[in-house]
Amino acid sequence: MNQTCILHDSSAALLLIDVINDLEFEEGQRLVEYALPMARNITQLKLEAKKRGIPCLYVNDNFGQWQSDFKHLVKRCTKRGVCGVPVACELLPQRDDYFVLKPRHSGFFQTPLDLLLQNLHARKLILCGLTTDSYVLFTANDGYLRGLEIFVPSDCCAAVAKYRHMDALGQMRRTLKADTTASLQMDFEQLLQK
Repeated sequence: MNQTCILHDSSAALLLIDVINDLEFEEGQRLVEYALPMARNITQLKLEAKKRGIPCLYVNDNFGQWQSDFKHLVKRCTKRGVCGVPVACELLPQRDDYFVLKPRHSGFFQTPLDLLLQNLHARKLILCGLTTDSYVLFTANDGYLRGLEIFVPSDCCAAVAKYRHMDALGQMRRTLKADTTASLQMDFEQLLQK
């Protein structure tokens, strides 16, 4: 089988963090309330990013499934009756998307994400997904420590409570110099300037 590898040459990358998620945990049903509108916003942002050649990377927890892969994860999270199915189905990956499985909170910890971003020549990260106050925050922090510019569209991430979402966004603005402009107000032309 002949596969073509598409390598983008963009100064930015869109990271979709833990959006393929069964949400089968204690606060999962509460999170769906915030995650579904978030997913719809990410869908639109992803379309705009792809129009501009910005690569989209699914950076997803392996949920302790050490003998699994990303395709198996997608299949499991889109099964009927799974709490997170509406979010996962809204954000199904496309053929040209990239994926990285992570074992812990940060997308950088013990993963090839750093190397992939180098190969894509990405110096700016647009971070979206679940949850603002944990996985998005940890990934943003590690990206900032690597000298990357951080963008976290406020309407493209969610937490189990609005105050936790807002607190995390404030922390990223203060400590990581993150731009938290909502996705509809993002200036892609400025973002893609080298």
